[in-house]
Amino acid sequence: MSLDERIDALKAKHQALEVALEAENSRPRPDETHVAILKKRKLRIKDEIASLSRK
Repeated sequence: MSLDERIDALKAKHQALEVALEAENSRPRPDETHVAILKKRKLRIKDEIASLSRK
């Protein structure tokens, strides 16, 4: 997998997590623990994208 392909795959995962976060937050009583987990995953992916983009 090339660097660009890896970045594209990470961006797709990041977007999927954003959709999951929106879905969870649109519930009448969102699970705050699940929301926190999704946010942490999303941040880790964002950091990895930034790191790979610098190479």
